[in-house]
Amino acid sequence: MKRLLTALIAMTALFALPAYSARGNANLVDVQIRDMDRYTTLESYFDRNQTYVAGRPGHRYSVVLQNRTGERVLAVLSIDGVNAISGQTASASQTGYVLAPYQRMEIRGWRKSMQDVAQFRFTDLPDSYAALTGRPDNVGVIGVAVFRERQYETYNSYDEDDYRADTYSQKSRAANQAGATADSAAAPAAKAQRSLAESESRQELGTGHGERRYDPARQTTFERESSYPNQISKIYYDSYQALVERGVIRDYRRPGRGRPDAFPIGFVPDPYGN
Repeated sequence: MKRLLTALIAMTALFALPAYSARGNANLVDVQIRDMDRYTTLESYFDRNQTYVAGRPGHRYSVVLQNRTGERVLAVLSIDGVNAISGQTASASQTGYVLAPYQRMEIRGWRKSMQDVAQFRFTDLPDSYAALTGRPDNVGVIGVAVFRERQYETYNSYDEDDYRADTYSQKSRAANQAGATADSAAAPAAKAQRSLAESESRQELGTGHGERRYDPARQTTFERESSYPNQISKIYYDSYQALVERGVIRDYRRPGRGRPDAFPIGFVPDPYGN
């Protein structure tokens, strides 16, 4: 049972595998955001079919994934448009975490090695990891792309210890390195500054590159059922104040905040107070 608590990282090449699945795809994995300093799950707010959470500046947080199925699934995690394992500009085709059947996994930070992570921390947008690496355009959203595992007719059972990295894993690592180099070269300083200024006008919080903590993981292989995710979940975040001002959170304790109310008072008062 202990090994089920260890994060498994898919390091093999994840090629497009066109396939049709008759299995249902809704809610394969539940996604929640947990404030690690207050030991609470952040409340979800809903606006225009989008999910939001309010982060507290300076607080550490984690992304909690709960596999609802009796099969292994792959979860590719994006924080502010950046892959949480590789640091590349995020794509659903990249590496991710493999969840065992019904496993709950808590991802606490940017993967720095197979032994540790740099903790996720709500911070001012200019201090976010994405902004500091010249990619502020997508700060404020946490995304999870979930893939089912490809099944074969002769496939009856598996033992995780039997999986070993093959030649594809070497190709995958080479591709990741090439992608990271391309990302670095594609963000001139002037463009990054313009993007940062535009982002600051609408977003207050980002995710910082926090303190290191021990958080071991190990490699495994995973063959996707399809090149398209079976589930994509997005959770937008910002400070409580910013979400109130946008009208996402309706805080009746703050008059004049949020969306205006056409009928704030039941009757017309005397203008002179008599």
